[in-house]
Amino acid sequence: MCYVVCSFEPVAPYHVYIVIRPFCGGFCKSWFLLFLDDKALAVRMWTWRNMKIRDMIRAIRASKTAAEERAVVRKECAAIRASISENDPDYRHRNLAKLMFIHMLGYPTHFGQMECLKLIASPGFPEKRIGYLGLMLLLDERQEVLMLVTNSIKQDLNHTNQYIVGLALCALGNICSAEMARDLAPEVERLLQFRDPNIRKKAALCSIRIIKKVPDLAENFVNPVAALLKEKHHGVLITGVQLCSDLCKVSTEALEYFRKKCTDGLVKVLKDVANSPYAPEYDISGITDPFLHIRLLKVLRVLGQGDADASDSMNDILAQVATKTESNKNAGNAILYECVETIMSIEDNGGLRVLAINILGRFLSNRDNNIRYVALNMLMKAIAVDSQAVQRHRATILECVKDSDPSIRKRALDLVYLLINDSNVKPLTKELTEHLEVSDPEFKGDLTAKICSIVEKFSPEKIWYIDQMLKVLSEAGNYVKDEVWHALIVVITNASDLHGYAVRSLYRAVQTAGEQETLVRAAVWCIGEYGEMLVSNVGRLDIEEHLTVTESDALDVVETSIKSHSCDLITRAMCLIALLKLSSRFPSCSQRINDIIGQYKGSFVLELQQRAIEFNSIIERHQNMRSSLAERMPVLDEATFSGRRAGSVPAAVSTSKGVSVNLPNGAAKPSIAPVADLLDLSLDDAPAPSSSGGEFLQDLLGVNLTPVSLQSDTNQGQRSGTDALLDLLSIGTPPAQNSSSTAQMLSSNIDNKSPLDILDRLSTRSAPSAQVSSTGGNSSMLDLLNGLPSSPPMSEGSGAGHSSVTAFESSSLKLTFNWSKQPGNPQTTLIEGSFTNKSQDVFTDFIFQAAVPKFLQLQLDPASGNTLPASGNGSITQKLRVTNSQHGKKSIVMRIRISYKVNNKDVLEEGQINNFPRDL
Repeated sequence: MCYVVCSFEPVAPYHVYIVIRPFCGGFCKSWFLLFLDDKALAVRMWTWRNMKIRDMIRAIRASKTAAEERAVVRKECAAIRASISENDPDYRHRNLAKLMFIHMLGYPTHFGQMECLKLIASPGFPEKRIGYLGLMLLLDERQEVLMLVTNSIKQDLNHTNQYIVGLALCALGNICSAEMARDLAPEVERLLQFRDPNIRKKAALCSIRIIKKVPDLAENFVNPVAALLKEKHHGVLITGVQLCSDLCKVSTEALEYFRKKCTDGLVKVLKDVANSPYAPEYDISGITDPFLHIRLLKVLRVLGQGDADASDSMNDILAQVATKTESNKNAGNAILYECVETIMSIEDNGGLRVLAINILGRFLSNRDNNIRYVALNMLMKAIAVDSQAVQRHRATILECVKDSDPSIRKRALDLVYLLINDSNVKPLTKELTEHLEVSDPEFKGDLTAKICSIVEKFSPEKIWYIDQMLKVLSEAGNYVKDEVWHALIVVITNASDLHGYAVRSLYRAVQTAGEQETLVRAAVWCIGEYGEMLVSNVGRLDIEEHLTVTESDALDVVETSIKSHSCDLITRAMCLIALLKLSSRFPSCSQRINDIIGQYKGSFVLELQQRAIEFNSIIERHQNMRSSLAERMPVLDEATFSGRRAGSVPAAVSTSKGVSVNLPNGAAKPSIAPVADLLDLSLDDAPAPSSSGGEFLQDLLGVNLTPVSLQSDTNQGQRSGTDALLDLLSIGTPPAQNSSSTAQMLSSNIDNKSPLDILDRLSTRSAPSAQVSSTGGNSSMLDLLNGLPSSPPMSEGSGAGHSSVTAFESSSLKLTFNWSKQPGNPQTTLIEGSFTNKSQDVFTDFIFQAAVPKFLQLQLDPASGNTLPASGNGSITQKLRVTNSQHGKKSIVMRIRISYKVNNKDVLEEGQINNFPRDL
């Protein structure tokens, strides 16, 4: 049977179709519809207006492209608009049904909103049903047109037909706004006591929406809800329980009421449901109404939380549900999970909690990934309540770390991290490290981060810390962040008796895992610092195997690393520094080292080229300075580094002031807050310490600009942090008589100079008449390596007048300032400080530091000594030069810090001097 369809130009808003179908040797004329228009005469079988919804859906689904679908929708919308404009009541419900389908496809249907209101106002149930359905789909609570339907809904809530009442309640529960809630709450409250259970159920659900929109109306529903909780009909009971739970969340008065009046009743209901016989209308997988089970457990959790009496009353039924519910069905597992969460939320009951955690342990052995995931989530909450009970399932949790599902692996790893403590850190870390060897590449990043954090947090001793970090770096060094190997180096520098062990362990590790770049960096750094210990086996421990390494072998590691194609710029730069240091430690290999460095003098990378040229010059032309430049790094401040990583202290503030920090496997050393603390001046809108150039420099160098104790092979005694700075900058070590001057100059200018200015000041010494030394008239940068000139003595001049003031005084120390002016230079003030010891003990290692605001320039000369006799039998003097750029407008202010030792104990005193005359 065939059809021939011909389409002509549209007449009015419709296309004209002629359908010809052979039938009994002729045409069935009843198929044709003749209509006369003022524009055209056409024959058609049907119009778009009369198309049924099933035909429209069929036409849309038959569209092969999105353009065809849009064309069908566009034609249908045009027909619906025409019907709406003609106010045709016969097809209004059909048009709205089409609009709802078009709306679900994502096309705009706002033009049909008023049709919903017209259908709702119709007297018949079919029209109201379509109207309310369209109201819920096409409108929401933000639409202003919704105010027009409030009166219709109110009338329908009082309708004699319970099905129409149900339609109104359903619509109100979906789109109710705050204004509608206030207007219609009395009708909904009345319907909570309606004779039909379906209406009571829908009224309860509608009440949930109302109290969420207007919490002030909660008290109106308390008594009706208490009656709903006694219902026998499961549908009404489950909605009443949910309404009770929501009322407890929005009203504390309702919570207390239900605790006192309804807890026992809800416990009885749960007991009846749990022990009820088989009921086919409620049975799911052999369990009677698991949805009601879960709702009852949730509301009991709300009532029992924070109330011991309510918790005691539900303990027995919770234990019964936890032990009797079958766990081989999904419905039973859902009930058990809610029961466990309820047990964990109510007040303490140790036996119940152990039972709940054991249930979660069984969940971990389930083959369903979803059940294992929710069990891991719940165990993470339970560990804060009963850690010992969770520890019993440690082996099962570790197996989940090896699971094939990435989400379970990640969650299990987070749980293992929470399980670790001082007693189990070694076995758990061993398990995780062994799994690191076979873990997937995408999981190694998270796993290494957790292992490193565990080792750093719970390390019992430094040798174990070093061993574990070497394992991680050897297995997954490329997945480790830079902070990890930075921390390893800090720990190694603080463990003086493990320097040899560390460098030998790193040497062994890099032989087998040289492709791990972070391992290579740590090894190259340690070989450069402690290369002679590697060769001579200094500090060999009993647990070590004998290792024979020659100077050439140590150089091979560095040379292989610098030439490796996988190493980046940072690693190669570190290799060049290590080679420079090894040239001092291995004099016999100096020529080979020089040849290796010389290969990078023509490097296209400017950083490598500059380092190679400078280091080559040091080896060839400045051998007298090489040993000073290649000295070991000072001991890095472990406490400050850890605090900065954890974010617990500012980057430039030490974790303790004047307190000796005892470090395992290392010597005790004082932790003195850096000079940047002196910058805490709220004057002249000075920049905050966090933005000062000094702190940026300190962050770059990773050391404190304060004196630290450094034990060297030559027993050089104490060295200042400034010497470490000069060593890092490859500038050289200043002469002994100028070290204090350099440190004081740096401390006085760090608050108002950028890092480059500080370097410039180190090189040019901006004191009056200071000259940069040169050789042969050349002023190249390499000439800075010849040392720093000493500061010229300051001439006091015969100023107009001399005056003095007691700048600082404590129970043990007195500081007096005498000042004078230079003729013709009123901005500059010469100050001589005199320190007197008032106590009965001698002060040793005496250091004076000072800082000034931005508008001042401060220069300190070396102190006359570093030992202050007791009882005022002597004094220490120190000269200062202050230049005031705001002379006459602002007076001199100064923050000072004085550190010394009394009976080998560090003492730190601070103060601020504000009593200078304004004319200074």
